[in-house]
Amino acid sequence: MNQDTILVVDDEKAILNMFTLVFSKKGYQIRSTENAKEALEILKTEKIHVMFLDLNLPEMDGIELCQAIKKEMPMAIIYALTGYASLFELSDCRDAGFDDYYKKPVSISQLLEAAKAAFEKIERWRNI
Repeated sequence: MNQDTILVVDDEKAILNMFTLVFSKKGYQIRSTENAKEALEILKTEKIHVMFLDLNLPEMDGIELCQAIKKEMPMAIIYALTGYASLFELSDCRDAGFDDYYKKPVSISQLLEAAKAAFEKIERWRNI
C-alpha cells in the first residue's frame, strides 16, 4: 500500500472530503485544511511534497501560499485548483511555481493521474 502523503488546501469542506475519500482509497495519506496559515503550520512539521491548493482562500490566497511553500520547498509539486479560471490567473500560477492548473469541477481521474505522476517524479529525483 502506498504511504505517500498529499496536502489539500481548500475552503470548501465538500472538496476536502472528496479528496480524502478518493485519495485514501488509492492508498495515499491525506492532510487537509481550509486555510493557508494552517497549511504552513502542517508543513513545518511534516514532509509533504505533493499538494493541491485552491486559489481562492481566505486571508492568504493560493498563489501567495504556493510562493511561500516554494520558497521553503522548491522541489514540491503543487497543483492549483480554481472555480474561476482566467488566462491572467493561469499566468500568475505559472509565475508562482504551480506545476499544473485544474478548473473545478475537475474529473477524479485527472486528479489521480496528477498525483501518480507527481509521486513518480519524486521517486525519479530520489534515485538520481
